[in-house]
Amino acid sequence: MKAIYLDNAATTMIDAEVLSVMHAASLENYGNPSSTHQFGRKAKTAIENVRKNIAGHFNVAASEIIFTSGGTEADNLILHNAVLNLGVQRIITSKIEHHAVLHTCEFLEKSQGIQLDFVDLDAQGNLDLHHLETLLATSDKKTLMSLMLINNEIGNLLPVEEVCHLAIKYHALFHSDTVQTIGHYPLDLQQFSIDFIVASAHKFHGPKGIGFAFFKKGFGVLPMFYGGNQEKGARASTENVAGILGMEKALSIAIQNLEIDRNHILEIKKYFITELNHHFENIHFNGFSADESRSTYTILNVRFPTKNDLLLFSLDMAGIAVSGGSACQSGSNKGSHVLAEILTDEQANETSIRFSFSKYTTKEEIDFTIVKLKELLK
Repeated sequence: MKAIYLDNAATTMIDAEVLSVMHAASLENYGNPSSTHQFGRKAKTAIENVRKNIAGHFNVAASEIIFTSGGTEADNLILHNAVLNLGVQRIITSKIEHHAVLHTCEFLEKSQGIQLDFVDLDAQGNLDLHHLETLLATSDKKTLMSLMLINNEIGNLLPVEEVCHLAIKYHALFHSDTVQTIGHYPLDLQQFSIDFIVASAHKFHGPKGIGFAFFKKGFGVLPMFYGGNQEKGARASTENVAGILGMEKALSIAIQNLEIDRNHILEIKKYFITELNHHFENIHFNGFSADESRSTYTILNVRFPTKNDLLLFSLDMAGIAVSGGSACQSGSNKGSHVLAEILTDEQANETSIRFSFSKYTTKEEIDFTIVKLKELLK
């Protein structure tokens, strides 16, 4: 059976060059970075070089990068720190954020009594900037905005320049879950007033279980858990040396090949949209996922005018891996909270699928997917 992977927003296949770097690190750089002997010093030097290299990609200082186990931990570290350490009393977010943000905000509302406000969205999941400004203007409480640059289910791009302008105008902190952005778009943090971002290596062909948080200089970091002084006291735990080195290699490859990979993936996405429109009637694209100027080139969220609860399963049986929403929902009976927020009841009763692409996706795989969809939806 032909195996086709179209769920790259959930995770990506690790790059062979990354595996090579990690293998060498596991064999040759196995010292504990906290140890003072030569093995430990070698490991410590390696991860500090990586920290400097990663910081350089975003035009920030190495001291502003904190290694974590991934995006979820980084989001939690930032949001908890904002409330418990920086005095944030209110968080403004949206109802289509990743659950790493939504669930953390809800916990902080209950446990710390913060005010939690949600900015309005339109039927495409587009942010209402006027409502956002109204929320910012109507309270003197110290406020943090948490809005993702790229939505992981419908691919919408945040109007980041406008949001940054509002952050400056109303003296609000700005955190963004950039998990779907890092490795796919350039991000110069000297050009944008973003105080906190996060990354997860497995979204750009790196290893799972490693990522980082960016804390703008001047914000102290209160750790979420204790037991060691690693990461300058911000994150207790022996550093994952092989993972950190693998992440840096994956990020370097992604940034070096950014334009080439983008052009290839965008061509794949546009080809898929053309084929879908040609072979199926009355299909719709959720959010702005089919709009090249307003969505990421890596995600397409398609709504078919039929109810087929077994479509995802049937595609899987045919060797095609896709998603009905975020991977965090896999194995549960809950639908996508993103689609539930922006679709009408009638639209939500139709079948939506998220297809997400990578540098390894081919037109032949798209052709095969179209054939199988036609068989299953005839």
